[in-house]
Amino acid sequence: MDSDPKADARVVAEDARDAVDAVYRADSRHVLATLIRLLGDFDLAEEALHDAFRAALEQWPRAGVPANPRAWLVSTGRFKAIDAIRRRARFEPLPDDIDERLVADTADPEAWNDDRIEDDRLRLIFTCCHPALSPDAQVALTLREVCGLTTEEVARAYLTSPPTVAQRIVRAKAKIRNARIPYEVPSATDLPDRLDAVLRVVYLVFNEGYSASSGASLTRHDLSSEAISLGRLLVELLAEPEALGLLALMLLHDSRRAARTSPSGDLVLLENQDRALWNRDYITEGSALVERALWSTTRKPVGRNPE
Repeated sequence: MDSDPKADARVVAEDARDAVDAVYRADSRHVLATLIRLLGDFDLAEEALHDAFRAALEQWPRAGVPANPRAWLVSTGRFKAIDAIRRRARFEPLPDDIDERLVADTADPEAWNDDRIEDDRLRLIFTCCHPALSPDAQVALTLREVCGLTTEEVARAYLTSPPTVAQRIVRAKAKIRNARIPYEVPSATDLPDRLDAVLRVVYLVFNEGYSASSGASLTRHDLSSEAISLGRLLVELLAEPEALGLLALMLLHDSRRAARTSPSGDLVLLENQDRALWNRDYITEGSALVERALWSTTRKPVGRNPE
């Protein structure tokens, strides 16, 4: 039987849309972090991110999913932002450093590999947690921009109102822009002092995933997984016992995730949990991290992890 070209095209289009959705869920915050570095502005980067995904919805069904979707989205978002800036230049003055932003780093998409994008996430975390911002603003901005929590989810984590959180985030972005807070990982000398706010953010994200404050499920695996991912990045950067200990804590708690709820969604107490469902890899990794953290307290290495 001959295939129907129109039906085949619909299948290809649906597959491409599914791919866009999957990439958005998995990688949108990674792409945003790189766009913030390249463009030097949160709002401009967020607009570029949305433009890039709109372009993906239009082009991927026709041209296919690119080999490196992250790099494609970064490149497309950057050029979309350049076009928008040039259009605005006809109607309003531009920042003095805009030329530097547009040529920042490199325009070569092949240079935006996964490792480099992960480095951008670290830069973004420490920028959001800069000491020039208030502690509440640090946490709110990081939860929103790095982890992708909605304003409402951040508000629930803070036990405050969404408008209050929204105001904190807007003021924090303005402070970073106006004070020209550098988008970088602190030096080895400053790194330990800057770590506490970052760890607090990671813990709040994990806590919201471990015991969700809203929704039909008692847990949110996406949030706890995001926190563990951030914890791993910090451990790769640091050998500080606090970072090691937090990652260990999250892994050991998350190891019981599959056994914590019944098929109907009810909470299962520890003594009633089926231990065969526990994640043994997480338990092994978490236990090893505890040992490393205890060992590190006697040596307190600072800077990049030597291992």
